[in-house]
Amino acid sequence: MSLDGYTAVPPTHVATVVTYLEMREPPPLRTGDRLPLAPIGAEIARYRSLYGAVGAPWLWFGRARMGDNALAGILGDPDVEALALTEDGRDIGLLELDWRRPGEAELAYFGLVPEAVGRGLGRRLVDEALRRAFARPIGRFWVHTCTLDHPGAVAFYRRSGFRAYARAIEVTPDPRLTGDLPRDAAGQIPLLAD
Repeated sequence: MSLDGYTAVPPTHVATVVTYLEMREPPPLRTGDRLPLAPIGAEIARYRSLYGAVGAPWLWFGRARMGDNALAGILGDPDVEALALTEDGRDIGLLELDWRRPGEAELAYFGLVPEAVGRGLGRRLVDEALRRAFARPIGRFWVHTCTLDHPGAVAFYRRSGFRAYARAIEVTPDPRLTGDLPRDAAGQIPLLAD
């Protein structure tokens, strides 16, 4: 069986290559001022607003497809921490850590609003994620990213100390067609069916 070639994707769907990365011990962290992070807790509207501001340009849909009760169940879990990076009273970054699997932590969601990208905040925010993740007794910290995310995401995570260990292809209904995201989200990804 050959794995080479193309696979058709229905016009109502999108496809992406997912890269999984991990680290088994924390890398040396830079010192300096800590970022102003605010717990989001059970503030579903705040979480959804920030998730959309960070993720809509990249077609993030996981939490957008989730109902409020399911999302509240995750955010209310004591082994999940959702934090907002704030600047001048405005949420500009999202950091969500998940320790629900024994012995490991997942960097579940991580990103900045578009106007905050390129200012060094991502580097400082990932350092904070590393501090928090390894503050608990874990043997593995992992994250996944995909070709729908920022083009520099894999390189950024590798520079941060993560090592790529697996890839997968995800095919899913286009969230702009299901109504989970606005039709004008992620304009760099063509909308094929109306």
